[in-house]
Amino acid sequence: MRELLVRSVSGIVYVSLVVLSALYSRDVFIGLFCVFAFICLIELMPMIRLRQWLIYPVLPLAYYFIVWQGVSQNIVLVLLAATILVNIYLIRDLVLVNRIALFNTKKHIIALLYLIGSSLFLALIPDVVPNYQPELLIGIFAIIWVNDSFAYLIGKNFGKHKLMKRISPKKTIEGFAGGLIMAMAGGVGLYFYLHHQGLDQYGIWDWIIIAFVVALFGTVGDLIQSKIKRQAAVKDSGSIMPGHGGIFDRMDSIIFAAPFAYLTFTIINHVS
Repeated sequence: MRELLVRSVSGIVYVSLVVLSALYSRDVFIGLFCVFAFICLIELMPMIRLRQWLIYPVLPLAYYFIVWQGVSQNIVLVLLAATILVNIYLIRDLVLVNRIALFNTKKHIIALLYLIGSSLFLALIPDVVPNYQPELLIGIFAIIWVNDSFAYLIGKNFGKHKLMKRISPKKTIEGFAGGLIMAMAGGVGLYFYLHHQGLDQYGIWDWIIIAFVVALFGTVGDLIQSKIKRQAAVKDSGSIMPGHGGIFDRMDSIIFAAPFAYLTFTIINHVS
């Protein structure tokens, strides 16, 4: 009971910081997410046994120039392509090989693109529309939370077939499918909420697609982080969040899904 209470309080504080910072102002939101990403980087570096300390200042500099100041869309798209390519490479390693190859060689690519690059696109999501819209970012977080919650509940009560037993023994195919379906239902709910608020840049099918992409790659991101932890022989990425582990344990899904979500928003904007 005490552990559940500690976990709940910790989670509420985290969610409150995310929502309130995004709603308060773009600058506060960027600053908070830069801090979150920096903590994730601090937690990741020892896991992959990377001691290139020059990587640390890259993160705040990238947030300052790419997110806060803004760069040309062409530079953003090149970074997006590189980040997605590395993430696809990690998906390949998740499915086809026993060990993540980048864990042993070219570790800096994991730090620079898998973590820093992906986190930048999380911070850029509210800017995919002409005017800063924090509801888009909060919506993405809500989809991840719905997916995780229902995957856990459905998997616990109805799960019989393991999704990837050697990497994450508790995840089931039933839980994965249930979380995905409920995330898409959450996308429908987001559409009606935003439409009611007069923030209807995206249609109902757009939000269903966005929710599918976010939930799918969010689950993959969680599995990839689990595989990294297994190779590093650690249970949690850190201990800063009581009951959860590290910030990276909490943000692994949303960080990995972010560039794919940003790509989806970009494609929808272009098609529209």
